[in-house]
Amino acid sequence: MTRLYLAGPMTGLPEFNYPAFHAEAARLRTLGYEVENPAENPLPADAPWHLCMRAAIRQMTTCDHVATLPGWDKSQGAQLEVYIADRLSIRDSPAHTITEYQVQ
Repeated sequence: MTRLYLAGPMTGLPEFNYPAFHAEAARLRTLGYEVENPAENPLPADAPWHLCMRAAIRQMTTCDHVATLPGWDKSQGAQLEVYIADRLSIRDSPAHTITEYQVQ
C-alpha cells in the first residue's frame, strides 16, 4: 500500500488547520491510501515548532509520496518537508489531484 504524507500550513491558522488535515486524510484513506497525518502526532498542537518538525520529518521519511494541502508554499514547515522529500526522491503533488489509489 502506498503511504502518503500530508504537508500543509498549520502555524497561525485557526485550530492549526487541523480540520483540513483530518478531512484530506479521511478522503485519501477512503481511496485506499495509508496516510501519515502530522495533525495526528502525539505532541500537543502548541508544542515548540522545532519539536513538531522533528516528529513530522520522521513521519514523512516513512512515506512514498507527499500530498500537499493548499497554502503549503507559504508555510516554512511544509516548504522544508517538500524540500527534504525532493532531496530524498520522494515525489509530491497537490493532495486534491490524488483521485484514485494507484499501486506504485
